[in-house]
Amino acid sequence: MNFESLFTALGMATVIAPVLLLTVVGMAMLVARPLSERWTARLTQAAVCVGLLASLGMLTLMLTSGTRDVPIEVGDWVVIPQEHFHFHIKFMFDRLSVPFAILSFILLGTIGAFANQYLHREPGYTRFFLFYAMFLVGMIVASLAGTIETLFLGWELVGLSSALLVAFFHERSSPVINGQRVWSVYRVADAAFLIAAVALHHLTGEGDFAKLMGSGPWPEGHAALTSNEALVIGLLLLVAAAGKSALIPFSGWLPRAMEGPTPSSAVFYGALSVHLGTFLLLRVSPLLDLSFWLSAAVFVLGAASAILARLASRVQTDVKGALAYASLTQVGIITAEIGLGLRYIPLVHILGHACLRTLQLLRAPTLLQDYRSLENAIGDHLPTDAGAFERLVPRRVRTAVYRLAYERGWLDSLIDTYLVRPFVGLFKWCDRMERRWVVLLGGRHPRSHDLPADLDPVEDSL
Repeated sequence: MNFESLFTALGMATVIAPVLLLTVVGMAMLVARPLSERWTARLTQAAVCVGLLASLGMLTLMLTSGTRDVPIEVGDWVVIPQEHFHFHIKFMFDRLSVPFAILSFILLGTIGAFANQYLHREPGYTRFFLFYAMFLVGMIVASLAGTIETLFLGWELVGLSSALLVAFFHERSSPVINGQRVWSVYRVADAAFLIAAVALHHLTGEGDFAKLMGSGPWPEGHAALTSNEALVIGLLLLVAAAGKSALIPFSGWLPRAMEGPTPSSAVFYGALSVHLGTFLLLRVSPLLDLSFWLSAAVFVLGAASAILARLASRVQTDVKGALAYASLTQVGIITAEIGLGLRYIPLVHILGHACLRTLQLLRAPTLLQDYRSLENAIGDHLPTDAGAFERLVPRRVRTAVYRLAYERGWLDSLIDTYLVRPFVGLFKWCDRMERRWVVLLGGRHPRSHDLPADLDPVEDSL
């Protein structure tokens, strides 16, 4: 077997293993014969181990053979010749995708083993692992995507599974409301991503990253766009990355995501899902090299998000909320690093931060016990730096900063006021106009049951 065949076999094994796990668990639930906890755990462990070994084998072969990127073509799945559109699936193994795929397998394998014990005898045990398998497929597909269509497929699977896991405890209203909020933010990010993908197809004729970002391996490629085109496409992708990684102004969904089970909070919103936006920026980093203003926007957004998250993390009253904003602080710093033109440092930062945050969130239920153990070890209370802040900063400034942090920058209320309410008002107006036209064309005088409750049938009759 030559190197090319071995590369193809290992690459397909990396992708197929999670897909088989999702297929088996999903089909078992579809036919109302869910797997037992033991078989679910074994299949999950087997899929993660096969995928991890295959990705490690791919990395070893790439290092020994000196190959810097390995494309694997799956072909066109949707072709519309009249519209010059095709949905092309391609996987790219390079310096960016392989480490991210290995990280996904390692952390998800750890979370799978933890959740097997943490959710033992939980009524939603099998449902959790169904969403878990969906998330695993989405992360691997997005990490290894060689085209923007493939990346969008993985992006959607990650978003869907994340929102479903936020609303995992659906017998309570709060998780469901927060899950809907997360899904709404993801819809805005997905819309920006989809518009960028369509624009790229119109500008270049296809969404292949190898041709779009240059023939050189990551991060040495040069995008085949002009500066203005790169700015427009880059800003759309920046909105998509901001929504997925909870950057300003979408930071409000991250603490809401902590309504889900601790295993999902640890690996999804603290380690992997929250870094998917920065991964997207790294993947399209040649666009940033073409536009100074785009790089500046990335830096400013990342720095502002890091500062706000740092302030908010200091006033959280629950450990998961504090860790969520601590994660956002690091994600903001990583985004700022990308805006400064760094490539390998943000990648290493992502790998290290994801591992640390997963450990911290898994230990969150035993935080008080950990604090007592540390205090017993040092023989005193844990030190704090709150006194220095109070001594150096005037009281009026402290009050303003505290209120800004406590209200989380008023981002949720600003979105509700200037984004949600105008859209709702527009939809209500469209609904009223539609009902009026139905009444007019039907030749009937409007009655109370023909019109919305907020429309007076006498005053607004036609």
